[in-house]
Amino acid sequence: MPAKDIYHETVKNALIKDGWTITADPLRLVYGRQDVFVDLGAEKLFAAEKEGRKIAVEIKSFRGRSEVTDLENALGQYILYEDVLMENEPERELFLAVIQNTFEVVFAYSFGKLLLDKKRLKLLVIESRKEEIVKWIR
Repeated sequence: MPAKDIYHETVKNALIKDGWTITADPLRLVYGRQDVFVDLGAEKLFAAEKEGRKIAVEIKSFRGRSEVTDLENALGQYILYEDVLMENEPERELFLAVIQNTFEVVFAYSFGKLLLDKKRLKLLVIESRKEEIVKWIR
């Protein structure tokens, strides 16, 4: 099983505060004879729905030597997980979770902003000290 990101518990706590139930930690995805692990699986029930909403959350700290390399790796992982989810759990929506500072440095400008503008990924932005969700970007 892969190591947990340094913000794993922060993101998990923010989701719980927002009313999500953590259903998998980590969420195992199997495709053929191989498997991968998304950091968290969660669901939230709504009064007007019978089933509610399911998400998978991959957490990234972007603490490597190069923000561009970290972004390339995160995007590749995101695409792989999203494709496996579409095969196995199409009702589950995938999000990449980052702390607010990472969002402001990596996703507010340049390549990260381009990915968001082109809707290549969905982002969950967390305020790390308060352990709260700041925004969902779809």
